[in-house]
Amino acid sequence: MIKFQNLSKIYSSSLGQNPIFALRNVCFEIQDKEFISIVGRSGAGKTTLFRLLLAQEEPTQGKIFFQDQDVQEIKSKQIFNLRRKIGMIFQNYELFPTRTAYENIAFPMEIIGANRGQIAKDVAEVLEIVGLSDRSRNLPKELSEGEKQRVAIARALIHRPQVIIADEPTGNLDPCNTQDIIRLLYKIYEFGTTMILATHDKEVINSLGKRVITLEDGRLIRDEERGRFIL
Repeated sequence: MIKFQNLSKIYSSSLGQNPIFALRNVCFEIQDKEFISIVGRSGAGKTTLFRLLLAQEEPTQGKIFFQDQDVQEIKSKQIFNLRRKIGMIFQNYELFPTRTAYENIAFPMEIIGANRGQIAKDVAEVLEIVGLSDRSRNLPKELSEGEKQRVAIARALIHRPQVIIADEPTGNLDPCNTQDIIRLLYKIYEFGTTMILATHDKEVINSLGKRVITLEDGRLIRDEERGRFIL
């Protein structure tokens, strides 16, 4: 489904310093409906990998394929279609503070011009999936940290994406909420969604028993089918 082929990303440095290698010749594939965790210290290249997959940046070398299509060859007008197929969940939620939970989730549908009836139906469905049907009219400041992340997950689900990228989704949460969010992500995976999880949480990785990719200084140093957190 997703293929990273000899992928490198190099950033030029100011003041004549050496260039920064964010990724170095990274090669691996992610299968349809797979749950995979990507681990590594800060600066290992995880977020760069995601930005390249979403065509937010271009690789210095190598290629990325999504459903057998070279991401670099997707025309600018079609990039939005790619991103509708890939839902993104962030550590800091990225919610609009003056919009209710319902309005935050509805926003991606409003952008594409969906009618109110379809928006109401789809938002109600994803709110039920994340267990927040009774919090739809609350602003982010009225929600707990775990509830904010559930809203963010609901928003990522609104287009029924084929892939979810969860970039440190539990970084701001306590252990109890962390487990709740991981269970929710696993539930979404069991619905048939490909799940890509980036996390520093050793306990989460070790409890999942799923494939683990380890990055270090932009290099892929470990790819284990039933991996554990080893850095």
